[in-house]
Amino acid sequence: MPDKLMSFSEHLEELRSRLKYCAYALVVAMFVAYYFAEILFVLLAQPLISAWAEAGLGTPRLNFASPVEPFFTYMKIALIAGAFAASPVIFYQLWAFVAPGLYKTEKRYVLPFVTVSAALFIGGATFGYFLVFPVAFRFLLGFAKTNLGAMEKLFGGAVKFSVQKPLDLTPVLMMGEYFSFVWKLLLAFGLVFELPVLISFFALVGIVDHKKLWRFNRYFVIIAFVVGAILTPGPDVISQILMSLPLIILYNLSIGLAYLISRRRLRRQAEAEAAAAADEGPPDGPR
Repeated sequence: MPDKLMSFSEHLEELRSRLKYCAYALVVAMFVAYYFAEILFVLLAQPLISAWAEAGLGTPRLNFASPVEPFFTYMKIALIAGAFAASPVIFYQLWAFVAPGLYKTEKRYVLPFVTVSAALFIGGATFGYFLVFPVAFRFLLGFAKTNLGAMEKLFGGAVKFSVQKPLDLTPVLMMGEYFSFVWKLLLAFGLVFELPVLISFFALVGIVDHKKLWRFNRYFVIIAFVVGAILTPGPDVISQILMSLPLIILYNLSIGLAYLISRRRLRRQAEAEAAAAADEGPPDGPR
């Protein structure tokens, strides 16, 4: 059975306590991450550096518009890195907050929930960094052109056209804007990869089942592309597609997990009903 019911004020006090522990973990992780902020920034810039070289733009260069921009950028790096480092503590506190409303058999999922949640959160950001960023940056930096006015391949090369004063289209990237673009994508991919955990939790408490999820699958494809368009900063289609497709795959994976959870719950219910019927014994015969 769930624990005793808590009053509204007790729920608020419990929430305050859990948020306090989350804040402690985040602050500690943030201070540690700030020591490595410069190294982390260089690592985050690696996909851009590779795409820059492939585009033939010369030496990669990031600029800053004000003297304080590097400092605030490194602070943001420390904050985001701290959030990823403290994610196991944050997910544990989240589970501990909802645990009093669960049955004893459901509370034993705390360790798998925390482990899988943190792994998927970090794994989603890793997916974005290694697979999405290189493709997205190659596409975006592909707009940079040298001698934009020369159209040597116009109509298959049959017509030669060139303006007298060609135009070079070259990127001038600011370090603050670049990191803002990167951290939004990292967090977006981390949150998107939490979908199996969220749906599994709903299936565990009986809010959804695999049949409802499967019927909703066709609509979820549309939702996935809408979410991909919202969560990805910038209008590039490549990063939106690369976010939407994993979301669809994760949703269908969640349907399988919900099926396993529903089967297990129904089996436990059948066993409990059989045990209750056995305890009652055979009906009394005629008197």
